[in-house]
Amino acid sequence: MGRQEKIARSVVHTIVKTNGANKRSIGPLGVLLALFSAVFSLYQLALRKVRPADFANLRRKYWDVSDDDYTASFRTGEGKAGAESLKAIGDMGFSGSTFYSTTDQKYLVKSLPRHSEHSFFSEDLLTPYVEYMATHPRSLLVRICDLLAASGWSMGRFLRSAPSHHIVMDNVMYGGNEAKRRGEADWENWDLKPTSYFFPERDIAGGALTSEATKSKLADKFHDKIVLRREQADDLFASLEADTKLLAEHNAVDYSLFLVRMSAPHHGSSSVVPTNPPLVPPSPPTWRTGVASADGKYIFRASILDFFWAKHKAHARFMTFLIDLWNVLFKHGHMSITTTPDEYRERFLKMCRSIVQIKDD
Repeated sequence: MGRQEKIARSVVHTIVKTNGANKRSIGPLGVLLALFSAVFSLYQLALRKVRPADFANLRRKYWDVSDDDYTASFRTGEGKAGAESLKAIGDMGFSGSTFYSTTDQKYLVKSLPRHSEHSFFSEDLLTPYVEYMATHPRSLLVRICDLLAASGWSMGRFLRSAPSHHIVMDNVMYGGNEAKRRGEADWENWDLKPTSYFFPERDIAGGALTSEATKSKLADKFHDKIVLRREQADDLFASLEADTKLLAEHNAVDYSLFLVRMSAPHHGSSSVVPTNPPLVPPSPPTWRTGVASADGKYIFRASILDFFWAKHKAHARFMTFLIDLWNVLFKHGHMSITTTPDEYRERFLKMCRSIVQIKDD
């Protein structure tokens, strides 16, 4: 079993074991062997759920997902809780995070390898996030269903050979594979951030010092417009303003808007409405389940992701210090990770408004 499979096995075991699965009595020798394995494992870390009652309450009470339905996504077709129920989908972006998808495509598991990121979420943002998501059902903030953290000392945690923290979140692309099997066009997606900031990979020496593969991980650009009716646009902007206000109040920057576009089903065609994500409430249509464009061409989904970089954390303060020194000589301006939360929010909202075209009736 390779590294990815062992990490996946740790995640799956932690998700399902708290729902009554895999409970069996073991003798003293079994306990000793399990302890030895946990301490000296490089990849399969012992994990625990962080504040499981809060996340379970969000899932059950506000997102209408039962415990059985949730854990079923982390089981194989035979109902077993193994690494096979998670599929690795690679390294996405500069953070070094690894991503997995459940085999039913309902949930994504993302690692948080940086201490500054997982400590910010667990210590600073988690309580405001839980309270906010309970009172803002139409929020575009990605729905995080669980936070997992390494438990106890182990060789893998000490050597950082495996991530110590993971989040489980709903998959905004849920239904895309099913649409592809029906022969429909692939769903398009963009990970959007303000691109007017200083990106060293792109802006130093015209990007000549950086590989194309590295530069391809920078923020996407949406070279089109989302055509919306006035009330649709107002709903979108109101959610974005409220969500980013929460993030700015807690010093978060560098978050992104994940935008999904699919062709709208035409009258009389065999196409069907896209499959709703698992955490549906409130009633569709919403930006999580799919909003039809005013020109009738597309259905869009949108979600705010990656809100784990906080300006008051030591890593962020050090990066800001370095960029301030750099700007003494070269005047490139701030990066998206070194600007202020209010300034980032302003540019982010401006970017979101720039991709919307309002169609008045």
